[in-house]
Amino acid sequence: MSTDIISSTSNPRVKLLLTLQQKSAERRKRGMFVVEGVREITHCLSAHLEVETVFHCPTLTEGNLEVLQLLTTLPSSKIIPVTEGLYAKIAYRGGTEGLIAEVRTRPLTLGDLHLGENPLLMVLERVEKPGNLGAVLRSADAAAADAVIICDPLTDIYNPNIIRSSIGAVFTVPCVACTTPECISFLKEKGIRILTAQLQDSSLYYDTDMTRGTAIVMGTEATGLTNSWREAADAHIRIPMLGSLDSLNVSVSAAILLFEAVRQRRGTS
Repeated sequence: MSTDIISSTSNPRVKLLLTLQQKSAERRKRGMFVVEGVREITHCLSAHLEVETVFHCPTLTEGNLEVLQLLTTLPSSKIIPVTEGLYAKIAYRGGTEGLIAEVRTRPLTLGDLHLGENPLLMVLERVEKPGNLGAVLRSADAAAADAVIICDPLTDIYNPNIIRSSIGAVFTVPCVACTTPECISFLKEKGIRILTAQLQDSSLYYDTDMTRGTAIVMGTEATGLTNSWREAADAHIRIPMLGSLDSLNVSVSAAILLFEAVRQRRGTS
């Protein structure tokens, strides 16, 4: 561990950290991203991602055995102590146990996915709100989905808000970014049924078989899915809307549909 405690945002190491937090172009250029908190950093390590540097605020972690145990798993040369005042300035959110890490990216492609028999995939097209993406990733983890595929993404998966809202599920569920044509070709090649969530020409989701290899495909709340998906679909499904509104938040809809697949696959009612 470095013996010098950093206290200023003008420090070059801190400047890089802040740039990685704020700019997706810099994350892509350097192949690095930022993770805060014990839980999230632990998920990184469990996924065998390479932790480059950890900024550690000793006064915020004193007596926290979980933090101290995590630090013992890291090379001391990668741990940089910072003051409490500086940590308050560089932390993206509160309650992160005094730890912020710079981590190497490990982008996955469709070819990297190892799918078993009858996989369950969640596909999102052009969903841009990081909070929604993070929430979908949490549901995908809870439902033990095989992967989340983001088509034509409008934000990168290493956005700090996605990592925060997913509470680290972005590291526990294989997550691939690609184009819509690439994804459709992949699903067709693998014989995975494509179920598009849409209001038009659709059947109720619980009347649709999800026990076979299934990709649940969802678009934005504002514009829905592109015609490419509607034409490629094996079935169109919808969630019944009994009130005055005609749609749910995409993350809520994703959770409903994923757990219907879980219900069907477990044979429960």
